[in-house]
Amino acid sequence: MADLERTVLYDLHVSLGGKMVPFAGYEMPVQYPMGVLKEHLHTRSEAGLFDVSHMGQILLTAKSGRVEDAALALERLVPVDILGLKEGRQRYAMFTNDAGGILDDLMVANRGDHLFLVVNAACKDADLAHLKSGLPDCDVGMVEGRALVALQGPKAETALARLVPDVADLSFMDVAIRQWDTVELWISRSGYTGEDGFEISVPEAFAETFVRRLLDMAEVAPIGLGARDSLRLEAGMCLYGHDIDESTSPVEGNLTWAIQKARRAGGAREGGFPGAKRILKELAEGPSRRRVGLRPEGRAPMREGTEIFAEPEGGAAIGIVTSGGFGPSIEAPMAMGYLPAGLSEGTMVYGEVRGKRLPAVISPMPFQPNNYKR
Repeated sequence: MADLERTVLYDLHVSLGGKMVPFAGYEMPVQYPMGVLKEHLHTRSEAGLFDVSHMGQILLTAKSGRVEDAALALERLVPVDILGLKEGRQRYAMFTNDAGGILDDLMVANRGDHLFLVVNAACKDADLAHLKSGLPDCDVGMVEGRALVALQGPKAETALARLVPDVADLSFMDVAIRQWDTVELWISRSGYTGEDGFEISVPEAFAETFVRRLLDMAEVAPIGLGARDSLRLEAGMCLYGHDIDESTSPVEGNLTWAIQKARRAGGAREGGFPGAKRILKELAEGPSRRRVGLRPEGRAPMREGTEIFAEPEGGAAIGIVTSGGFGPSIEAPMAMGYLPAGLSEGTMVYGEVRGKRLPAVISPMPFQPNNYKR
């Protein structure tokens, strides 16, 4: 796997028996000896530890020194209310392009005098260039020398609190800086599995020691990319480059919940972001297609690229699956994809799998209820 990068935890993954694969320019563990199915179920019942150090960590500071100015500047690139984001809180956002498509999705945290962004690994260099060119009134820089790990599951708080007792004070989407011995940890109570948990930025020099301390606990196990994907799909969450991309708008992607009132028509700061004309029009009139959940009947998964039809025979495809697989927690296949917006939940459609059209029902998401500490 020449030319691929490695996170600071690479040697630990190998020593734990991780099966390493290329992912977003990095060699990452797709699974450990426990296997994807058990890793998935372990995260749902105990606590799973994920290396997400390949993702980008970015600091954004207004040259004025005021976080309000940094927030207003970032609002020029995202259709999200950043000014209304209180200190110590985090919010989901997305960069949009002039055509209303999504360049990347990200998390934004208000840390008092600056913003902290976490972006996808495959997009992080482009995101940094986009921020620098679009926000000349801000200082923007990629964080170097810090790993990022996620601890997810109903026992995540119990485990992390043994090392950092005051993390129990945090609620869903809170962010804070906490101390572990002499080490400064940047912690958010969030993740991408639908479970309660934390994302923790830790200096690389201490990352392996910190992770080993967690893995020494009975309820904590290392989890790879395979289970991370099935967990986020059960939670109904998008994977950038698959469920959303530069051609899909936030409205088509069923992400309207992430566009607050202040940025919508009639709001205090209506529009003013790339693609606003299309996105505001789709908010008012509805899009022509929309991301939906699908529950295939039977046991055969409908994977990415499966064409969807309105009838069991004849006619042209009306949509396509963007993510699909088997859900270990729901013990059934699940998928998400794009279909005409006029189709309602409960409608039967047909996915073509190995030459046969198999029935699937348009279903609400998440497939597995979320378990956040609010």
